[in-house]
Amino acid sequence: MRASEKTRRLTGLALMTAIIVVLQVVASFVKFGPFTITLALAPILIGAALYGPKAGACLGGVFGAVVLLACILGWDPGGAILWNANPFLTALVCLGKGILAGLAAGLVYRAIAWGGKSHSSGRMLGGSIAAGIVSPVVNTGLFLLGLFFLFPTYLEAWATGAGQTVITYMIFTMVSINFVLELLINLVLSTVIVRVVSARSHS
Repeated sequence: MRASEKTRRLTGLALMTAIIVVLQVVASFVKFGPFTITLALAPILIGAALYGPKAGACLGGVFGAVVLLACILGWDPGGAILWNANPFLTALVCLGKGILAGLAAGLVYRAIAWGGKSHSSGRMLGGSIAAGIVSPVVNTGLFLLGLFFLFPTYLEAWATGAGQTVITYMIFTMVSINFVLELLINLVLSTVIVRVVSARSHS
């Protein structure tokens, strides 16, 4: 990799990292249900599209670290309960879901956008949309699996308090609003991702 290209990559990753930190800190105070919403998936997707799956995983790790910090500091009340119950497992869930969401976004984008002989706008758009769907699915899915298998007592208590079964609580309370908002944000920004990648490839 040429020095100029390496510098541009590091600068881009630093910018995406800063945006992720700011967005997720702000998101820590925006709550729909017991947990905060995720606003940082869009810059993760852009970074994964520009710089590849490893960069997506690194940016996802930054996102996970901010989510974990919110749990530790009590910005996220539900996360704070989990942190006090088991710090190691809470860190595993927060970091793991972020890293794998970023990695998955990068892999899906690369497979579709670069799957043919040409890297066309159509392929980039398809890759962006697919990555925009996969990323929140992985992020939310791993979070729910982590709660279900690692923190079943707390999940059951929250569901009982809401007058629901565990499954209905997970689907209609924990997933519905947060997941739909994350998905819509990512899909709306798909065209932005295409423009950013196109501008970079022609610069």
